[in-house]
Amino acid sequence: MGEANSSSLTPRYFILNGIPGLEAAHIWISLPFCCMYILAVVGNCGLIYLISHEEDLHRPMYYFIALLSFTDVSACTSFVPKMLCIFWFSLKEIDFNACLVQMFFIHMWTITESGILMLMALDRYVAICYPLRYSSILTDTAITKVWFATFFRSVLLTIPFTFLIKRLPFCRGNLIQHTYCDHMSMAKLSCGNIRTNALYGLLTVIVIGGFDILCITASYTMIIRAVINLSSSDARHKAFSTCTSHICAFVITYVPAFFNFFTHRFGGHTIPHHVHIFIVNFYLLLPPTLNPIVYGVKTKQIREGVIKLFCKEKEGFNLRWLCDI
Repeated sequence: MGEANSSSLTPRYFILNGIPGLEAAHIWISLPFCCMYILAVVGNCGLIYLISHEEDLHRPMYYFIALLSFTDVSACTSFVPKMLCIFWFSLKEIDFNACLVQMFFIHMWTITESGILMLMALDRYVAICYPLRYSSILTDTAITKVWFATFFRSVLLTIPFTFLIKRLPFCRGNLIQHTYCDHMSMAKLSCGNIRTNALYGLLTVIVIGGFDILCITASYTMIIRAVINLSSSDARHKAFSTCTSHICAFVITYVPAFFNFFTHRFGGHTIPHHVHIFIVNFYLLLPPTLNPIVYGVKTKQIREGVIKLFCKEKEGFNLRWLCDI
């Protein structure tokens, strides 16, 4: 490979090919992804702003929603701008180290999102099963600690991906048939032994997905048992209604994730490659796009906060208009 360093067989750059076989339609393909990205950024940043400015939303449940929104924006921003540059301007080259950085942040934020969803399930468990101790258990200090623990877990689990790629010799070209730098897509360009890469990737998915989903399942099992034992039907309805938005977020995140994982592992010969690339991109963009809509529609306090915020803005505009007169 002409662009490779002859001593280390490390390429100076990779070429991201976008969606192979559909290069002529890249402009049209970019439109839904661009719209989803704009909705994701505006919706999640709006949620963060609303939660930070409305005192009624300064509670653990909404802090976790704000953290999820921050993670969603960071995750999709890690790859969508570069993907749109590929679609619009054919800027396919990406420096080797920049590719590693992109891979690191995509995987790190994906793992972080799974951890936050687990924390949100535990939050609902404490709120419903131990309502009198809720404020004493989930203090601001406790929330900060579990957030940093979740974040550092993601960082520590993602760092080995970088070193596993750095150690490989690349002699099968530098063309990545993808829209972003993915761990296994990069590893498959190596002529070295990538068994460790594949095993570590599989182990990470099993450990993180298995542990987080186990905690979520256990939390909601105990929540359902506690809610069923409530004597009042209104209390049962209210308890369940506080969980519906979280359950929707879990489904939106984990169903596409596992579909992507199993098609990548077991459906590679039956599913066309360009279809798989579509699935992967929608998997990464769907949760950030839909989560603000889910929480805005399903969570009464957030709906009321939006109305209150708009009323304040309208009142402020009317006052400025009267002053100008």
